[in-house]
Amino acid sequence: MDALEQKGYSVDYRVVNMADFGLPQARRRLVLVASRGCRVALPTRRKPIGWYEAFTKCAEGIAHLIPMMTDSQLLPKQRQAVEQFLTANEPTPLLLERVGGRNRLKYKPGHLPCNTILRSHFTDHKGCNRSKFADIWSPDGIVKSLSIEGAAILQGFPSWYEFPKETATAGSIIGYSVPPSFAVQLFTHIQKQLSGAFL
Repeated sequence: MDALEQKGYSVDYRVVNMADFGLPQARRRLVLVASRGCRVALPTRRKPIGWYEAFTKCAEGIAHLIPMMTDSQLLPKQRQAVEQFLTANEPTPLLLERVGGRNRLKYKPGHLPCNTILRSHFTDHKGCNRSKFADIWSPDGIVKSLSIEGAAILQGFPSWYEFPKETATAGSIIGYSVPPSFAVQLFTHIQKQLSGAFL
């Protein structure tokens, strides 16, 4: 930052949670904007949305994805998580991770953003494709395996984006990317500020 400021750049930065910008995912990232000639600020936060809302109320109409996802069965730890959740809560759709070594909850109720989607969710310890990486549990007992298309939507990709067929490759694109929906917000916000600054 000091080097940028010494070169005449104005710098705005902060660690942001993508859930604060309309992404249905609690993904924290450092965002830094440096500009010369005018100060450019980061966009303002929006109300977070839950991961289930992204499937059911998205403008692109993607509610049809869940029934089309592959049927699945919960692992023992996932079943324990559902039972634990139901002891204190009303039934609601849950997104349950199948993999990962996090200390956080491995399930998320539909009204909350999902956990950060990582590349490692899509590959095993040898770097090979995982056939399943997360499941959606519905109160009616139906369990669906989260698809690449579903994970991509949770990461802010548009529904028309085409991914490679290999799960590991598609997962790398999803897990490593800056959420496209956030990038659009950021660049649109900057463009508006710059066009106003130079009128």
